[in-house]
Amino acid sequence: MSDTLAVSTADIARAFQASLDARKTFEEPYRHYLIDNVLPPVVAKSLADLPFDAPHLDGVSGRREVHNDTRSYFDAENVVRYPVMRAMAEAFQSTEVVRAIHKAFDAPVDDTFLRLEYALDIDGFWLEPHTDLGVKKFTCLLYLSENHEDLGTDIYRDKATHFGVSPFVRNSAMVFVPSDSTWHGFEKRPIRGVRKSVILNYVTHEWKAREQLSYPGTPVRV
Repeated sequence: MSDTLAVSTADIARAFQASLDARKTFEEPYRHYLIDNVLPPVVAKSLADLPFDAPHLDGVSGRREVHNDTRSYFDAENVVRYPVMRAMAEAFQSTEVVRAIHKAFDAPVDDTFLRLEYALDIDGFWLEPHTDLGVKKFTCLLYLSENHEDLGTDIYRDKATHFGVSPFVRNSAMVFVPSDSTWHGFEKRPIRGVRKSVILNYVTHEWKAREQLSYPGTPVRV
């Protein structure tokens, strides 16, 4: 975010809470939510314009962790380097936003850590169905790039049964509280340009890759 874009952490928090108030709830195939206008528009655009390069797949995909060495995060270094990343991290670290997430989704986020990944996916990328169950206690998949309406998250009834696709629209998101039924992934299909999103998680103390966290020494509180 350039210095001329005077958007505060409070602005981000207000926009996010308004999106929660207008959330759409779906019970099939598991409880999940769609939210729109998640961030102030200038923040969504600034995030989409960040100067990160998409990782080279080298013919390998299916799980994000196979490219751990080239993934990007709102980590301690990047929140200093990029003001928009800092503002995002500060907003989602705040008790105000954490409490709103807990209230809206009954998500067990107290005493967890903020993890924000800047995900850049190119042609050849796919993700096998998975649930996020375990050390992730909340998942929000925030879509950033434009002209990728057909590239939303794939939703499954179980690991083998495809159900549908969430809409991929800039500044909208799919949200769920991980459970043994929250199967999601990304079916391999053509990607024009770079599919950009932010993956917001709150993770437990058992999360091993502390370098990915925005504030590795400070858990959030409800």
